[in-house]
Amino acid sequence: MTTTTSVRLTAAIDVPESFVDEYITVYEHLHAHPELSGQEFATAAYIEARLADLGIESFRCGVTGVVAILRNGDGPVVGFRADTDGLPIAEQTGLAYSSETTVTQPDGSTIPVMHGCGHDTHITAALALANVLTERRELWAGTLVLIFQPGEETAYGARAMINDGLWDRAPKPEVVLAQHVLPAAKGTLFIRDGHMATLADSWKITVHGRQAHGSQPENSIDPIVAASAMVLRLQTIVSRELAPSTPAVITVGTFHAGLKENIIPDTAEFSINVRTPDEDTRANVLAAIRRIISAEAAASAAPEPTITELNNFPRCYNDPAATSRIIEAFTADFGTDALTEAPLGMASEDAGWLSDAIGVPGVYWAFGAFSPALFQDGTTPAGNHSPFFAPEAHAAIVGGTSAALSGVLAYLGRN
Repeated sequence: MTTTTSVRLTAAIDVPESFVDEYITVYEHLHAHPELSGQEFATAAYIEARLADLGIESFRCGVTGVVAILRNGDGPVVGFRADTDGLPIAEQTGLAYSSETTVTQPDGSTIPVMHGCGHDTHITAALALANVLTERRELWAGTLVLIFQPGEETAYGARAMINDGLWDRAPKPEVVLAQHVLPAAKGTLFIRDGHMATLADSWKITVHGRQAHGSQPENSIDPIVAASAMVLRLQTIVSRELAPSTPAVITVGTFHAGLKENIIPDTAEFSINVRTPDEDTRANVLAAIRRIISAEAAASAAPEPTITELNNFPRCYNDPAATSRIIEAFTADFGTDALTEAPLGMASEDAGWLSDAIGVPGVYWAFGAFSPALFQDGTTPAGNHSPFFAPEAHAAIVGGTSAALSGVLAYLGRN
């Protein structure tokens, strides 16, 4: 006689350990084969193949996005988003299934790629969710719209799918759910109502000057000096124009100018990334950035700089009523000790566009996928966007699938 070890996903759903093993294999495949934002062609094809094996209809949306529709009679419609893109990071986890993927850029340079943010766990959990709901139709009723979204890291994917007719081609949901893995202990969930993440804006600033020989500065308008003054002055926005209780970050991530030490160049270029907690603060900070850039150029007798907007992230706002409903489900399935009120972090997320575009509530939460032993003595494992970020496969699959099931069944569950 043989026995089958089972794994509890929610208070009402157990699966055999072999189910988790199957999706660990899926996770390891995805982890070993990441793709950059907008290039998720093989990932999309893999998702489509897994869905087809389950008999689930799907369609492409936003070029590399995949939308799957699970129907089970009359009932609510719920959207669930899983992002799919990787990052330009050289993996250093030492995992047996580490990514060795590289891509060649148009300029001939080679860039490493890694699932350094955990989107591979999000895809896997969504596929496992689809499997459970396909096999356990007696537990739910209604329609689930699974959104495998590309390009989250560059803030283009959600808008690309919307612009490609997502909500004209798929049933309109009454709520859109999404989740994210964090470097936290397995079995923990993080959620709050209101703003769950910050708004973000990235700009490229080109400062124009007048080129001259390094020995003849009087014939130049030095864009390096002007741009340097801008970089320094920009930091006073947070320290001197916002209340200490208002969280915001202005980061200058790149600065490029010149080709030779004895030539004052005609341009300097830098990029900035801005994180703000709400729409009013965003408007005030971005206006201050424009003011300072323009004023510092004028102080240097330089032409008006060119500002190029690279990307922007929307609000990630958890509707209070919908969040309360999800918290109630999480509490019933996992207990009050599993839940922590999420702090307002400075990370950003584009899932909010999916719900805001059609005026329905959104709810976004995070889950842990690491051994509690790693958090002893005040230490923590490497975080998202690190070359060492390595969620534990079993914990990630169980944690992500469990939370997804609990959240979806809060709306679609028969009980």
